[in-house]
Amino acid sequence: MILADEAATARLGVAIARALRAGEAVCLSGPLGAGKSTLARALIRALTTPDEEVPSPTFTLVQFYESSTLKVAHFDLYRLTSAEEAYEIGLDEALDDGAAVIEWPERLDGQLPPDRLDVEIALQGTGRVARWVPHGAWVGRMEGTTD
Repeated sequence: MILADEAATARLGVAIARALRAGEAVCLSGPLGAGKSTLARALIRALTTPDEEVPSPTFTLVQFYESSTLKVAHFDLYRLTSAEEAYEIGLDEALDDGAAVIEWPERLDGQLPPDRLDVEIALQGTGRVARWVPHGAWVGRMEGTTD
């Protein structure tokens, strides 16, 4: 999917939020500046409120949000040095209680949640391209999603 601008990235975040269920993760990968935080912010605001304060958890590592339907934890694993650290800061508990949005999932070194949507955002020219791969309960759920 081509993400021509920030609004297109936000629309993808909203579409993913509508499909996200408890016990599942959305894993966002791509280079710095690709739009992972923009997508995460739109997803979280779609679940909570349009004006929800959604700072990047780069330094706090995780931020928690609650809506009337779903708890969601936003993880930024960029600064982690091992997969175990993600579980020490509550990834398992987040999935037990709700859902997780995970930036830099490659830091989990293959220890990814089984029910997840992997979203890769790549820089292409002046725009971005998103590609996703569903796993577990996500299989078949995002079919037909276009910009």
